[in-house]
Amino acid sequence: MTEFSFTEEQNMLREMTRDFVNNEIKPISSKIDAEEKIPDELIKKLGELGFLGVSFPEEYGGGGFGEIGYCIMQEEIARGCMSTATFIGAHQSIGANTIYIGGDEDQKKKYLTPLAKGEKIGAFCLTEAQAGSDSFNVRTRAILDGNEWVINGEKLWITNGGIADIVSVFARTEKGVSAFIVETNTPGFYAGPPEKKMGIKGSTTNPITFDNVRIPKENLVGRDGRGFLLAMKTLDAGRLGLGAACLGAAKELLEMSTSYSKQRKQFDQTISHFQAVQFMLAEMATMVYAMESMIYRTAVDYDLKKDVSRQSAIVKLYCSESLDTIADLAVQIHGGMGYSRELPIERYYRDSRINKIFEGTNEIQKGIIAREIIKKGGVV
Repeated sequence: MTEFSFTEEQNMLREMTRDFVNNEIKPISSKIDAEEKIPDELIKKLGELGFLGVSFPEEYGGGGFGEIGYCIMQEEIARGCMSTATFIGAHQSIGANTIYIGGDEDQKKKYLTPLAKGEKIGAFCLTEAQAGSDSFNVRTRAILDGNEWVINGEKLWITNGGIADIVSVFARTEKGVSAFIVETNTPGFYAGPPEKKMGIKGSTTNPITFDNVRIPKENLVGRDGRGFLLAMKTLDAGRLGLGAACLGAAKELLEMSTSYSKQRKQFDQTISHFQAVQFMLAEMATMVYAMESMIYRTAVDYDLKKDVSRQSAIVKLYCSESLDTIADLAVQIHGGMGYSRELPIERYYRDSRINKIFEGTNEIQKGIIAREIIKKGGVV
């Protein structure tokens, strides 16, 4: 197996992102959490610097860095703010990526390009009241009426739903589940009030109503009735990007915990001398190493156009579970200060929990992994 290393351009992307996070995001991350909103100015800067389309080809206004570059960026963004990483993920990795994976050239030029440039914000509309883990069971309907599709139904838990300009919508037609591009200024599109959440508070999450929303016939993405497969393929990238965000937060927590352990004194010595604390740091470091290894190994395969459904499920499962454990250990190492809002540890702890739920619950990921393993006779 050849040794994997990042290119000079990828390392430059990491440094640029890290500088931006340190200067523009970390100083306001607690404010984003408290006010439950990512400032419009920050979103504008993210777009201007190319962060909102870093994975897409340059011909569509993107940065041309592929999935490896996207994971690098998300890793660094999540070090500063999981809410911001979630906003970017919903916009780029699943919202806009639906159009990139399944759209035709006209759709990519008309819709993907402004999304990649950050001129428009995207979202991914799949989840419904009766279609969470059972995502095939969507009830939102799309009926062809002449040269227009008419969409009716409701979606829940839509990240960026209240701020998006362009959404990728999955609705049932006579032929099955299909994907559509909807501009949110279309009459009949309504975003409900943002949800009040435990974590990732700065990320806007809304219910969406489609009330006789009429869109052009050509806004069907791919083939009629083949939308569910497109949704699943899009979520492969989403789960991989989610893993990268978990990795970034995990690295930040490990660094903060290590630094604190070398400063905090008990019994006339720093707590870094205590084996109990050392073992916690060792567990955290081991999980970070495994997370990083599987994320970039999978990202390489994704950019090589390989099927990574099983690998992405493994990444999502392991990285979200690991971040939860790492956040808990970080709180323990920091003691009372870890529980206090004076430090960002408690915010990472709250932000971590959702990763085991969205982009497909971890129970769903286990099912995906198990089916593939059984199918291949236990070969990983």
